[in-house]
Amino acid sequence: MEVREDLKYSKDHEWIKIEGNKIYIGITDYAQDSLGDVVFVELPEVGEEFDAEEAFGVVESVKAASDVYVPISGTVVEVNEELEDMPEKVNEEPYESWFIAMEIEDTSELDSLMDWEAYRKFCEEEA
Repeated sequence: MEVREDLKYSKDHEWIKIEGNKIYIGITDYAQDSLGDVVFVELPEVGEEFDAEEAFGVVESVKAASDVYVPISGTVVEVNEELEDMPEKVNEEPYESWFIAMEIEDTSELDSLMDWEAYRKFCEEEA
């Protein structure tokens, strides 16, 4: 299981890359491995607003369908349309295959996320 030191993580197995008041969100290596082969990704529209911990999309695999959540409140400013045509990239490159980019207003919400060490320990406890 790969965990990157430069990212933050949620308990729902999303990774978060922070760039100022903009964040990128994807699912972790642990999540994609648990799901199996991803066959479909449903993403929101640019401009949609979400509250923290609200589902913004769906990932379907050969095993199951799972909601994907925003860990922080914000507005969608970009979606990775490539995933709609090539959902397998989530399995191949989970940390390059971001789902959405959001603009956030309250950066204090970032404090609720785990760093890489805490996330690794969290996954080990779940296994």
